[in-house]
Amino acid sequence: MAIRPELLDELLKECENPEELLGQNGLIKELTKGLVERMLHAEMTDHLGYEKHATEGHHSGNSRNGTSPKKLKTEHGEMPLEIPRDRNGSFNPKIVSKGQTRFDGFDDKILSMYARGMTTREIRGHLEEMYGVDVSASFISDVTDVVLDEVKTWQARPLDAIYPILYLDALVVKVRTDGSIRNQAVYLALGVNLEGEKELLGLWMSPNEGAKFWLQVLTELKNRGLQDIFIACVDGLTGFPDALETVFPHAQVQLCIVHMVRNSLKYVTWKERKAVAADLKMIYQATTLDQAGLALEAFCQTWDDKYPTIGRAWRRDWDQLTPFFEYPDDIRKVIYTTNAIESINRSFRKILKNRGAFPSEQAVFKLMYLALQNIAKKWTMPIRNWKAALNRFAIMFEGRLP
Repeated sequence: MAIRPELLDELLKECENPEELLGQNGLIKELTKGLVERMLHAEMTDHLGYEKHATEGHHSGNSRNGTSPKKLKTEHGEMPLEIPRDRNGSFNPKIVSKGQTRFDGFDDKILSMYARGMTTREIRGHLEEMYGVDVSASFISDVTDVVLDEVKTWQARPLDAIYPILYLDALVVKVRTDGSIRNQAVYLALGVNLEGEKELLGLWMSPNEGAKFWLQVLTELKNRGLQDIFIACVDGLTGFPDALETVFPHAQVQLCIVHMVRNSLKYVTWKERKAVAADLKMIYQATTLDQAGLALEAFCQTWDDKYPTIGRAWRRDWDQLTPFFEYPDDIRKVIYTTNAIESINRSFRKILKNRGAFPSEQAVFKLMYLALQNIAKKWTMPIRNWKAALNRFAIMFEGRLP
């Protein structure tokens, strides 16, 4: 409904600065209060069936009985209202129902601040400073707890039958358990669907990252409808390929090259790290698998005397480090790194860093789920060169694409 310009001009005539318009006691708040109270009186008229002071109300069995004060928390601050009453006590307004303490939009502000990593104390201070509203820590907890049912529904939702690429990783959080603070591993599974779009398939928690728990995660994904994975991009966790093969025997394991390089450089002195990294780059940026093999041999001849563990690790994992060579150059990087899921991890860590420790596992899932709603807004485009990758998958995994 359009508001007449003349009415807006009349309302703004007395406002000399933004504070008088948008402040805690500004025009917007007063206008909202006036409109809400007018609607409440209109609801009372509809409830009673006659206008105020109308003769139809005589001996009708019910009538107006003054008002009751009520304070409502809104996105413009705390708003005092006068709620009309009837003598029979049967009036239950819709716009501000009995027991309601806050207006639509107020909870959304709290959820938005919480999802961006603000602590309960910071949210309380912000609401007090900006809107003059004093809320308790338990109030904020109650507001954010409303998403817990959403988390359960999201975690159990059915999945697509095929995700050509699945990235698997974990990050560590601190959780208070039995009176002490312990590290817990949060497992993440990021799928790329047939449209090339990213989708976080779920979150799980365990005291530490291990192949045995990953087996449970993969089994749950299968139970939720996931039937096939073409390539699983993982770090070098011992036993993980075996866990994957147990649930998805046809999936191709691609160990993350970035993780492998990082682990290799742990053994190298700072002075020689740049040279070793450059020689490792010659391996994974080779044009063909044969050239990569020659580059590995050259690397070992150069560095085995000083750092024998590096060459030994690359040789041991060679079959799971090199599947990406079967693909064109423009889609190799999508396959040989877990950059996609590490980007999510970075976003999560920015939000998690403000908290020393979480009071419970539920609190971790609540925050990460809310944060994911903001992270996923950036996933507006499919993975680059996805059509070329999908065509390649159709040839290499013949009969497995619908």
